[in-house]
Amino acid sequence: MRGVKEILSAGPPPPAPGAERYPALDLANSAFNLPGGRRVDLVGEPAAADQWLFERGLAPAGAGLREECAAQLRALREHVRALFAARVAEAPAPAPALAAVNEALMRVPAPSLLRWDPERGLHRETAHPVTRIVEHALAVLAADAADLLTGEDAGRLMACGSPPCDRYLLRNGRRTWCTTRCGDRARAARAYARRTRATG
Repeated sequence: MRGVKEILSAGPPPPAPGAERYPALDLANSAFNLPGGRRVDLVGEPAAADQWLFERGLAPAGAGLREECAAQLRALREHVRALFAARVAEAPAPAPALAAVNEALMRVPAPSLLRWDPERGLHRETAHPVTRIVEHALAVLAADAADLLTGEDAGRLMACGSPPCDRYLLRNGRRTWCTTRCGDRARAARAYARRTRATG
């Protein structure tokens, strides 16, 4: 897969409709297909995940996420996408995705625990600060996904109607694609299909 920077040299696609209100929708769309079989993952590397969280106010600048933390964010994304896909298809929610989102909901940062050692005596000890940042971000994103899936906007959730794009959006009127580029591609495909039928 080509690097994110190379593919997105002209800039990332604009957020899908609804992503400005729901960070979980933005997370679900942080990996997507492009024409030509290319796939982009905006949180595929720890530094990219670090930047993604910072840009959404979920982590301080330069938090220093490790691969383990970035992998947790990507795993939550896949579970959120599974729940979105089930909602759009009006299918039962997958049990593993429900369990993972519920686990993330409970990942509020751990308190400072009381510890004892012979040199320091009784003292309070917190978890690794980066771990706490990630736990907070996962909890916020999981709560946001739950709010979207159970709130008034749930019925507007849909998949982009322009293959190969696999992003999600909140439908607004008749628009069924996530970006103008996807809309242009969908219209071009329909026009081509009409011409092919007419000449066939």
